[in-house]
Amino acid sequence: AVVTLLFYSAKPDKRIKESSFAKSLVPGEYILPAEEGWWNWGMAPIYDEKGKLHVFMSTIPNEGSWIRDSKIVHFMADGPEGPYTFVDTTFASPKFTYHNPQVSKVGNTYVMVYLRKDRTTPRIRQEIGIATTESLDKPWVESPHNPIIKATGSMDGANIIHASNPTFLVDENGKFRIYYKSITDKHKPKLYREISMAMSDKIEGPYENYKVNPLISYADMGLDIEDPYAFYYKGMYYMIVEDRMDVKSALEGNPTPKNEIKLGGNRPGLIYKSKDGIDWGRPEIGYNTNAYYFKQELARTERPNILWKDGKPECLFLACHDKDPTAGFFLKHLSPVL
Repeated sequence: AVVTLLFYSAKPDKRIKESSFAKSLVPGEYILPAEEGWWNWGMAPIYDEKGKLHVFMSTIPNEGSWIRDSKIVHFMADGPEGPYTFVDTTFASPKFTYHNPQVSKVGNTYVMVYLRKDRTTPRIRQEIGIATTESLDKPWVESPHNPIIKATGSMDGANIIHASNPTFLVDENGKFRIYYKSITDKHKPKLYREISMAMSDKIEGPYENYKVNPLISYADMGLDIEDPYAFYYKGMYYMIVEDRMDVKSALEGNPTPKNEIKLGGNRPGLIYKSKDGIDWGRPEIGYNTNAYYFKQELARTERPNILWKDGKPECLFLACHDKDPTAGFFLKHLSPVL
């Protein structure tokens, strides 16, 4: 007798799954409404040594443009729900626009990284600055190396023309890393947002671009991501990003037609996990939309920033650009598991 064995191989599951981090998030509140004639954007939260909450964010005049007129302002509260009290204007300049801050603490030093752009240069030419202070009650001091990441040089055989939206961390070796949105002229006339990294032995720099940048890129698919928020936690690196062009569907094998993609954070964000902060692999869903959490009309949910308490994530702050006058909302993180 002849026995025929038939082998059936199931199709691999390409679905981008919801991360444990995303599953732990529950709705908080919309916060930090703008003054009349202004709009607020992107909140960078941090607790001080006394347990007071500080939030740094961009504010832009309605009659102006963030690319020319954004400044970074500082508010304080007892907790995420507020109420919030205006403290000061942290960075404003007739020469530069200051935008999209992210704030960390290293030992006794607070560190802020941000987008800094000369108002006289073309829109695409954005660069990155860093500043430090020993107390959130004192002025910030900008690095003498600013812009610490310039829109010049070469990357992946192309010219760097853009560096923005930075996020800062201390790696497992005590070195300082800045992950950021980079753009080169490699794919001109198309310009794709990719994620790159620069490193330094000193907080204030100088910073040197990693030799094999970019680290995350979907340019070969004609897609991109942005707004990275990176952190090192329990021996692993993580990065949360805005899925600007529906990378999720493309990775699942069902790409959205390019003419149907609504740009910006109109879909869930992604989270990556890495052992070395260099090789990032496939993402999972990192957070959902405002429509999901608040049962309201879909709006652009972007600029993820974690509020840490006692070394653990307490809340995820997100900008939300809609008809609401607030800077955005926060989500409570109910589980210590990532």
